[in-house]
Parts: sequence; structure tokens; C-alpha cells
Amino acid sequence: MSPVRPRARAVLSLLGGLGPQLLLLLLRPLAASGDCSLPPDVPNAQAALGGLTSFPEKRTVTYKCNRGFVKVPGKADSVICENNKWSELAVFCNRSCDVPTRLLFASLKKSYSQQNYFPEGTTVEYECRQGYIRDPSLSGNITCLQNFVWSKPDRFCKKKSCPKPREIENGHVNITTDILLGATIYFSCNAGYKLVGATFSFCAPVGNTVGWTNEFPECQEILCPEPPKVDHGMIQEKQNSYAYGQSVTYKCMEGFTLHGESSIYCTVKDDQGEWSGPLPQCRETDVTPTVPKSTEVNVPAAKSTAVPRTTPRFHATGTPQGRGSAPSVASTVASGKCDSLRVHRICHRIRIYNSWKRILFFYCLCCCCSVTKS
Repeated sequence: MSPVRPRARAVLSLLGGLGPQLLLLLLRPLAASGDCSLPPDVPNAQAALGGLTSFPEKRTVTYKCNRGFVKVPGKADSVICENNKWSELAVFCNRSCDVPTRLLFASLKKSYSQQNYFPEGTTVEYECRQGYIRDPSLSGNITCLQNFVWSKPDRFCKKKSCPKPREIENGHVNITTDILLGATIYFSCNAGYKLVGATFSFCAPVGNTVGWTNEFPECQEILCPEPPKVDHGMIQEKQNSYAYGQSVTYKCMEGFTLHGESSIYCTVKDDQGEWSGPLPQCRETDVTPTVPKSTEVNVPAAKSTAVPRTTPRFHATGTPQGRGSAPSVASTVASGKCDSLRVHRICHRIRIYNSWKRILFFYCLCCCCSVTKS
């Protein structure tokens, strides 16, 4: 047997006892002169190799902290290949709390605003935001605890209060909750008035204090237009203007009669004044003349002889009075002679009007009556 074979078997047996990673390094081709092999391991970090296994002279490799770890400020995070070896690198990744909690009422002081490394035991301090005031009895600090979470903050800042809202003439200020920072108030007007301006206002920061964002509105009186006209009618005690709730009352001219409600009222719709309805009407009055019933009367005769009993006889004559011409109204109601009798002259006045209710004619009707002597 050749002595070479036992020696070869001995070498293979020795290599088989090495770890797989070391075995790969031994079997890897030798790096060129001045090149570096894989960079060293760094606790809690990973090197950005880019798939390379050999690195030339002056080549730099940077590490990135593992999840849950943060780079310690001021410490190096990279190595450089020099003279076929890597530069020294200290541990630079450590556990840290996350960026401190963002608070609605406070913000971190500027000295902490750019910091991202907060190891166990780190304490940071807040200051009140604009519109808040500090409560000195409570702490404004939080601390990174052992489990790398922040301690629960106190509510050490309180909302500032806006000035008490002033009253609005002929209106109301409606406060739904309070008048602290962030509150909203609403404006409204009394009936018969309309709002001119903002309908609400916020309590918001104004400089170093707080105030109302919108100017307070005004409540302007709503007026109705000129009252409507009624044919053959007029308004009693007419005014120059009419506000909400006021009324006008109509009356009719002579010869006309009012039908419907005599008054209408000033109302409001969509912030505009309008009159209620319906309007009354003035209708022409119907004039029906009346003639008194005939009666029997005892009239002494001119002579002492008896006069036979007869049917009463009447004669009507019309005497027009006034201007213009008029139709003849003289008519014989009953024919007969009343010459021998004493008569009572019964005069009935009848007026005739034109379309403007002015008297054109005036008549007097005279009736004669004859009866049997008692």
C-alpha cells in the first residue's frame, strides 16, 4: 500500500471534524492581496453586505440595528477594510423606548424634539400647548420604564376659558357646554328679527390667550311691505311702517259693506316680512226702498152728507230733487179723486245713487187715501 493514501485519509478525517462555516472559509478561494473577508459580527445589528463575500481595500460596510434596538447617538455604525482587515467597531445598538407619546394638551420641550434614543430610565419633559395653562400640582414629565414603555402622563395642562359672551340685543347666545378652549356657541334672534353676521363662534387660541373666532352678529327688525290696498276700502290709523306682529284694520267707503276679517297681520317667512291673508272685500250695499202699508183713516168730509164706502184709492207722485235728469217715477197706484177729501200727505224719501255712491236724485212719494166717513 502506498503511504500517500493513509495520509490523505487522515486529512479528510481531520476536516470532517471542523464546523461547516469554518470548512467553507477554508475551501473558499484565497482573497486577493489587501482584500478583506466578511466583516465581523456586531451584537444587535446586521451588516449590509450586498451579496458580497470579499471586499477590496478601503471598502466601508455599514450596520443597521435590529428591530427593537436603536443606534446610540455618537457611536460609529460602520467598519472599513484596511491592510486586509476590518477596523474596530464597538456595540452601538441598544434597547430604547419609542418616541414619547404625543399629547393633545402638551408638546415635548425643544431639547427633546430631535432625539430618538431613549434608554431605560430616560426622563423627558413637556410644556403646555397654546390655549392651555399649567397645573403646578401635577408633573409634566414621563419616564422610559424597564420594559421600555413610557410612564402614563398626568393631565397637567388645563384648557383656558374664553371671555363670557356678551348679550345680543333682541337675540340670544346659546352655550351648549362651556366656554373653554374648543367650545362652540350659537347665536339666534327673537321672533320678528333676522340674524346679520355669523351664526356661531369657536373659542380658539389668540396669541398667548384664547378668544372667540367670529364677531358677534346683530339682530335686525323685520318690517312688512306697504299694506295691500282694498278696492273701495281704506286703512284705519295708517302708519309709516309695520313690524312683526302689528296689524292693519280696513274699513269700507260709504255705500259699501266689509266682508271677511277686517284686520291682517305682519308675519315672517324666510326672514322676510309678509302680510297674513286673505284680504277683506268691500262690496256694494244693496238699497231696497220700502213703502209703508196702506191704512184706513177717518177723514172729515167737506159736506155733512154720507159718502158711500169705497175701496181705498191711492195716487203717487214723484218729485225729483237733485242734479241731472231722471226717469219719471210718477205713477198711479190707484185711480180716483181725492179732491173732496182732506188728505194726509205721506212723504217717503227715496234716494238714487251712482256708481261712486253719490246721490243723483231725491224723490218724495205722496199718497192720497179716501175712506168711508164714520
